[in-house]
Amino acid sequence: MKRYFPLVFAALVLAGCEVVPPAPTERIEVIERGETRRNASQAPRDATSETARVTREVAFPEAEYARLDKQGTAVVSGRLTLSGRPVTNAGISVAPVTRYAAEAAEKALAGIAVEPADPRARAYTHTTRTDGGGHFRVTGIPAGEFYVSGAGADPVTGDPRVVIRQISLGNGQHREVTLSR
Repeated sequence: MKRYFPLVFAALVLAGCEVVPPAPTERIEVIERGETRRNASQAPRDATSETARVTREVAFPEAEYARLDKQGTAVVSGRLTLSGRPVTNAGISVAPVTRYAAEAAEKALAGIAVEPADPRARAYTHTTRTDGGGHFRVTGIPAGEFYVSGAGADPVTGDPRVVIRQISLGNGQHREVTLSR
């Protein structure tokens, strides 16, 4: 289980994942961590120590976050499944789309652990864990563009997986999101 900690941790601390710039219309995109070739300077997939984490290249963008609300009235609920089976006690993160988190998301999806997010970014991220059936519910989310991410071990292969969906939320809206691969 320890070898999956960097990926689960990365999904939890993501403070937005701008892999694709936000569009004016609602869009959902599923991104799965795939097999990616890494050069020798990048951290190995099964790294478990803080020393194996790569340093962020993008500095925390204070002005970008200053325009965002931390709390709101929207709700996101759903289920995390991998290979058709529910993932229990998995970390779920709902974070605003920002440049800062794009870097972390891209590396997490490639299996590379990055240093923890700046505490200022984590203040905008809503987190929870899945229940015994892989279900989750996150409340108090402001309106805007968000990434919903979940991570866990694939129950069939044992490989760590990260799944991210991009969603748009309006004030008071409830969105049902399926995170699956």
